[in-house]
Amino acid sequence: MRPLANAPLTRTAGLGLLALSALALLVAPALMPADYDWLRHTTSESAAQGVPGAWLARLGFLLFGLSVTWLAGAGPSGWPQPARWLHLGFGVLMIATAAFSTRAWAPGAAYDPVETALHSFTATAMGFAFAIGVAWGLAAGRRSATQLVLDVTAVIAAVAIPLAMSALPAWTGLLQRGMFAVAYAWYGREWLRDREWLRADSHPNLV
Repeated sequence: MRPLANAPLTRTAGLGLLALSALALLVAPALMPADYDWLRHTTSESAAQGVPGAWLARLGFLLFGLSVTWLAGAGPSGWPQPARWLHLGFGVLMIATAAFSTRAWAPGAAYDPVETALHSFTATAMGFAFAIGVAWGLAAGRRSATQLVLDVTAVIAAVAIPLAMSALPAWTGLLQRGMFAVAYAWYGREWLRDREWLRADSHPNLV
């Protein structure tokens, strides 16, 4: 049976959640206090504890997680099962990241250390789930040229960008947003794969 993601309405809805998520995270800095710097402060900090307007970034995380969870459950049948579970984990962890917020950037701001620790754990685990999930699918083969480019870019970004963030703290926000952009592009491409599945029976190499 063809996966549910091959239904046009499902694909449109999944892509819609992804697009709304990206829009929410793009606009979120506009709701932040004046001392928030999107070049230096992360998306997590735009969803931080006790910050006015943090609801929009949290909504962005939630929608992203819902889209990926849906995709993992009903998406391309060509995903290896371990990769499917890893992407499902990414989606669930993204939802958890929306629920557990990090501390605010302002020195001395009150925060819940347990919630901050949970956010740190879910965000870190989420990054590993994405990188390993993409790499697993890459190793399994049967990817088109466009998918291969996105796969390799995603794996490199998942490794290189966190290192660059540690080395360049003044650009942490910009670098992290670049990593999010790669993830959005990767999952968006996977949502669109059903157009190729329609030709997969006669041209298996297209998958």
